[in-house]
Formats: sequence, structure tokens, C-alpha cells
Amino acid sequence: MEKPLKPLNLGIICHPTYGGSGVVASELGMALADRGHHVHIFSYLRPFRIPATHLRTQFHEVEVTSYPLFKYPPYTSALATKLAAICKEQPMDLLHAHYAIPHAISTYLCKQMIGAGAPRTVTTLHGTDITLVGLDKSFFEITRFSILESDGVTAVSENLALETREKFQIDCPIQVIPNFVDTGQFKPSLRDAGLRAAFAPKEEALIGHLSNFRAVKRVLDVVRIFHRVVQKAPARLLLIGDGPEREPARNLVAELGIQPKVKFLGLHRQIPALLAQLDVFLLPSEYESFGLAALEAMACGVPVVASRTGGLPEVVIDGECGFLRPVGDLAAMARAALDLIARPDLRRRLGKAARQRAEKCFPRDRIVEIYESFYRKVLEKK
Repeated sequence: MEKPLKPLNLGIICHPTYGGSGVVASELGMALADRGHHVHIFSYLRPFRIPATHLRTQFHEVEVTSYPLFKYPPYTSALATKLAAICKEQPMDLLHAHYAIPHAISTYLCKQMIGAGAPRTVTTLHGTDITLVGLDKSFFEITRFSILESDGVTAVSENLALETREKFQIDCPIQVIPNFVDTGQFKPSLRDAGLRAAFAPKEEALIGHLSNFRAVKRVLDVVRIFHRVVQKAPARLLLIGDGPEREPARNLVAELGIQPKVKFLGLHRQIPALLAQLDVFLLPSEYESFGLAALEAMACGVPVVASRTGGLPEVVIDGECGFLRPVGDLAAMARAALDLIARPDLRRRLGKAARQRAEKCFPRDRIVEIYESFYRKVLEKK
């Protein structure tokens, strides 16, 4: 009889925002805690996906004091100091940094401060930390250094792993561990006629988008695609999330004269219920290392119309559970959405296949087990 593995003491460092890295880190932390591990979450705000009522995780707020001497608050140093302080009080087996900048370098500094007995470190690369921020000349060398100094490195897609090796010219092992979805939480059965009617009459299609509203998400393209759609079919648009592109999107909606057809929902906790009401999910991003929002929509049985970019083709199979079109081809994306609206049989078939793919390829428990195995592999390394 195999001896049961002892629970691990884990620190998870993440951004608390709507972006995929913060969502995955939060969901991973809660899943690991539910499996008996001792999980500490570090961020400057409580991640929105982790409710205060989730007592199995322990949240540590990283406070940054502003001084006139500093033009910008020194968050990297504050985070490293917080990590070291908690690790000395409650020794950790491993620190898991989600998003290379600045988290991976903070875990490195923490190890240097502690010295002997310091926890091992894992860095998960999520996308723009490599393809955008990390390639900036101000961050390139520190990003490369933090990857090389990590005891283990993972990436959320094959595409991102390849880009990391090529752009940073590194040959260290990078294990691909895809993002996951809780298919018990995100499910088609949440579709509710009453809730859907609050957003769109029965005869109108309901199209949606979920993101952190950064420029890379091309939220203005979402509005323009919808404008093309609504000229040919009765429809409504739900925009879920918040970020720098929200006001420009509002202005464009007003300019196009479609305010009665568009609803900005802002930051929202009931994401599964909202996604399940949709007929089509739009994700016309400039780049997606994975496309977690698309996966969550798929788990709710909603077909996706998205850009053929980055790791999205590893998630959305074109013509099987949605449609992929070239970045910026708004006409083609509008046609794909209209096709799904006009053909309920096609929409149902692709939605069913999307759900099946989410269950088969990206189930939460199996992916969390892969992370657990990877942690133990890192801890066993000399």
C-alpha cells in the first residue's frame, strides 16, 4: 500500500485582476487548498476570484508605502520582503509565481534573503509577461534572468513555450501545463430563460465578451463586429470586465448609435451564469497565449468566434467548437457570428462540441494533479 503524500506548504503569487493569470492562480490556489495543501496567496489586493469566505486559503496583502523619494512605489521589493517574512514565520516548500514580472524576480530575492532552507520556486508564464512586457528593453534581461533562476518553469500553451525559447534564447526545460476550467461551475445548465430575458428578448441573439479590457484584447473590435452583426440580425452585446479600453469602447458605442443594444457589466462575480446565457462569445484579441475566457465560454456550451493567434488554436478547434479568423478581419468574424445566429442547429452542435472539449482536454482536477506532480518533481531535484 502506497504511503500517502504529505500536504505541501505553498505560496502563490499573482495579480488580483480580471486577466487570465490572476484567474488561473486563484482557481489553482483554491483547488490545491481543497485537496489538503496549505496555500498562501500573495497580492496587493485579494484576487476577485477568491472570496473572503474561502477559509482554506490564507491571503497576505502586500502593502507598499509611498515615499516622496520614489516616483513609483517599489512593489517588487515590498513583495520580496513580504514573502521572506511569511516564509520565516511559516516555512514554505515552494513559491509559485504567476506572471514573470515582477513576481518571479521577487521570489528570487526572497530565496536570497532566506538563504539555507529557502523554498523552491516555480514560475508560470502566462503570455504578455513574455510577448509584450518581457520583450520591452527595460525588462528583457531581468525577465530572462528570473526564468533561468527559477527551479521550475511552466507555460500555458505550446505556442508560448516556443516563443519563450526563441525570443529569450533559453534552453531550460519549460513544461506546458494548460489552463483549466471547473466544468462543475461553468456549465450549460446555468442557462436560464428569466436571466437571459433580463439582457435580451427571446427573439434576439445574445453576444458576449469577457476580458481585462486592455488594448491587446481589441475591445473596440468587439464593438465594431457587433455593429456589423446588429445591422443584419437582432442582437444584444454584453461586455463583462473592466480596464483602460472601457471608456473608449463606451465612446465608440455612442458614436455608432448602438447604446440601447450594448450593456457594460463591469467587474462581475457571477461569470458562469452570465456566460451560460450567451449564444456567441467574441474574442478578437491581438494575441492570446491560451484564451481562458474562451475556454470558460466553451464549458458553458457557447461557441466561440476568435482570432487565430497565439495559443487559441490549441483551445478552440476551428469549425468544431467555434470559428477562428485572422486578427483584425472584422468582416469575417461578423460573418461567423451571423452564421451561428442564423443557424440554431449549427450553434447547438458547436456548443455541444465546445463543452465536450472543455471536459475532455481541460478539466480542473486533472490539470491540478499535473501541477501537484510538477511541484514534487521540482522539490525532489538536487
